[in-house]
Amino acid sequence: MAQMQAAVLHKAGDLRLEEVRAVERPESPDDVLIAMRAVGLCGSDVHYWLEGRIGHFVVEKPMILGHECAGEIVAVGDNVRHLRPGDRVAIEPGVPCRTCRYCVEGRYNLCEHMRFYATPPVDGALTQYVSHPASLVYRLPDSISYAEAAMIEPFSVGLHACRRGNVQPGRTLLVSGAGPVGLLAMMAAQCFGATRIFVTDVKDDRLGMARRLGAERTFRADSEDLADQVREATGGHGVDIVLECSGAPQAVRQSVEVARPGGTVVWVGIGPASFEFPTLVVGLKELDVKGLFRYMNTWPASIELLEAGRLDFAPLITHHFGLDQVLDAFETTRTQAGGAIKVVVDIE
Repeated sequence: MAQMQAAVLHKAGDLRLEEVRAVERPESPDDVLIAMRAVGLCGSDVHYWLEGRIGHFVVEKPMILGHECAGEIVAVGDNVRHLRPGDRVAIEPGVPCRTCRYCVEGRYNLCEHMRFYATPPVDGALTQYVSHPASLVYRLPDSISYAEAAMIEPFSVGLHACRRGNVQPGRTLLVSGAGPVGLLAMMAAQCFGATRIFVTDVKDDRLGMARRLGAERTFRADSEDLADQVREATGGHGVDIVLECSGAPQAVRQSVEVARPGGTVVWVGIGPASFEFPTLVVGLKELDVKGLFRYMNTWPASIELLEAGRLDFAPLITHHFGLDQVLDAFETTRTQAGGAIKVVVDIE
């Protein structure tokens, strides 16, 4: 039986690089077989590694981690016509059922039967080969590297957040949290034409990166007078749109405080299941507060933006590791050692 290497999480704190049964051919006539080339590490991967669960998703049996991914097609199923071996591709890691109410309505990110890479019990992409539906695989132009293509997945969260928030020219925006998703959400907002973009975080190096990427102003999220500072910067009003990307309870509370009356708040980050929250502010300001879960229909637009030179992910890709260094890659992501923002595992 052929074997391949994979980063397998057995339980909280127990991540191993080991041999697993190889995927040798497309699993259905509508699938393609992909040799994985680059996998970005996400905060959720680290959370599963440390805690063994996220909410009601619990690691109960060994699971391959990783879902931000790109690779090269090795073989195609009999029904696949638009892709061929040798194509370089980006991979949308969630596979919806296409038949439930939410899929039929077009909101497939809410699919009742979604199978999403590295979400228990579904195996992820930190391995050498995967079989995946061809309809969720997107050919890359030569100008886009595998590492950049892997970044499309977290960028898609920011892109979907901007759509949910109705970001457009003339709008003032605040991104709360300058981690990878927050910085990518800022990039997406720039593509949507947001006129003024502010960013908050508790780490000065992350705020410095936000300024280098084009934020007009940055603020320390742990400032007691943050709302006053934002109002002062916006003529006393507050911002039109807040994209809260940290999930920290204080930041979620701040998100409604810094928004102007009639503004929009999109909660992107994942935090505790419940905590004290100023609901009265939402009513008095008549805010539109929206949740966000992953994304939908974002890969084609992301690839076009990259190809047109409207996006530059390079400043965020700070570290590369091989698959045989995957434990070091996870530790670097956890500690943010060496100013790590996005860590990519390169697979050959």
